[in-house]
Amino acid sequence: MAEPLPDEQVERVLMVTAHPDDVDFGSAGTVATWTRKGIAVTYLVCTDGQAGGFDDDVDRAEVPRIRRDEQRAAAARVGVHDVRFLGHVDGELVVTADLVAQVSATVREVRPQRVVAQSPERDWGFLPRSHPDHLTAGEATVQAVYPAARNPYAFPELLDRGLQPWEVTDLWLVAHPSATHAVDVTDVWEDKMAAILSHESQHPDPVELDRRLREGFTAQAADLGLAEGRLAEAYFVVRI
Repeated sequence: MAEPLPDEQVERVLMVTAHPDDVDFGSAGTVATWTRKGIAVTYLVCTDGQAGGFDDDVDRAEVPRIRRDEQRAAAARVGVHDVRFLGHVDGELVVTADLVAQVSATVREVRPQRVVAQSPERDWGFLPRSHPDHLTAGEATVQAVYPAARNPYAFPELLDRGLQPWEVTDLWLVAHPSATHAVDVTDVWEDKMAAILSHESQHPDPVELDRRLREGFTAQAADLGLAEGRLAEAYFVVRI
């Protein structure tokens, strides 16, 4: 089992997700613990979440703007102010050289010691965690982290833009079927929920959502050996 790089050795983190709100469901508590330590966190969101929502009265043409605004508001709740969007279409994300190049460019721009992405491995035990867009965003990020972002001869147009190669040390995968590392988020749970509930267009029943999430993250903490009653976000950690 790989041990994560100590937070004291991390100055910058890049979080890559498929949709607005993915980072908040999976990792907003972890992000809050990092920003409180002075770690700079950047979000890269691959799609604009055009297929999300529940209100038929909302003009679908407005959904990308709404979801971007909600993600920026959610990020601010946990101390993140650098939020970037690639603008791909929700439900149509596929691994292409262009997508890997876009993620690689962001890695080279941000120069993070740690990258957090969605798992490219499907979790058959709880299939909703493995939305096809999640798998795609995860696979593109893995390919960017190793080898593209560190290889000066991959995507030479990035060098033309002045983006020098960068080696990521730590890769954390969310929603992996075999989590190896827990972050205790009990003390920042309210921050996490504030971030999630910033996505107002996605949540018709916020009270039930909090109850359901508490159950899930309590069970996750127990599975990874935390004390009774604690809440945890879980990751599969890869040292590169």
